Amino acid sequence: MSYRTALAEVLSTVVGPAAAPAGAESRFPRASVTALGRAGLLGLTVSTEFGGAGGGLPEAAEVVARTARLCPATAAVLQSHYAAVAVVESHGGAWIRGEIAAGRHLVSLALAEDGPGPRGLPGEFWAARSTAARTGDVVALRARKRQVVAAGEADSYIWSSRPLTASEGLTLWAVPAHAPDLYVPARPDGAGPGGSATSTVVADPVLVPADVMLGRDGAGLDIVLRTVVPWMLELRAAVGAETSGPAGSDVLLRAAPQQAADSLAAS
Repeated sequence: MSYRTALAEVLSTVVGPAAAPAGAESRFPRASVTALGRAGLLGLTVSTEFGGAGGGLPEAAEVVARTARLCPATAAVLQSHYAAVAVVESHGGAWIRGEIAAGRHLVSLALAEDGPGPRGLPGEFWAARSTAARTGDVVALRARKRQVVAAGEADSYIWSSRPLTASEGLTLWAVPAHAPDLYVPARPDGAGPGGSATSTVVADPVLVPADVMLGRDGAGLDIVLRTVVPWMLELRAAVGAETSGPAGSDVLLRAAPQQAADSLAAS
């Protein structure tokens, strides 16, 4: 079955019927996400080596756009998921890629900061306030991440922090959502489409294995600018300005420093 056929079936039988009640009650579209996973659409962009469909950004954009016509909340969840999976595909391990491909794992972005960053701008992600401290094989992450889509509903978050030892940049982590001391203090926070569970996620601290680091220490900014921002821009464009998706992506895209993007384009 092609992904288009699978999507059409899920949209007509699950997403469409559930959209109005979920939106009216601001209820997370769990049934829709589960159905998308079972149909192979959460793993659409995971490589075939790990059981995914091997699709790319064009296929993801089509899925998000068609879903947004029926349920903006589900589309917002998919936008954050596909952008996060793009990072996992490049830097994640075999287990998480296999779980996503099997439709059992929802990933979301946790990049925007709570409160002003070091340069005084809200939600500044390229100079994170989040800290990371390593003791042996365990890393303690402290942060308040805001406007996280599927907060408390995702299975893991792509999380940014200051580097452990590098002098500049960011470090990215795949943080399990079930980790002790990771919590959502209030949901929703008024951002994002109703039902998208867009809210703040707090770690004070959360302890994670050191091997959940994605890429090199300090290389996270490069990953965000080269991978996350292009994916979010394309997925937003596919949906259209009138249903622009998760507010967290707005923070992320507004915050992207032009000078950093220019230097990456020239490299």
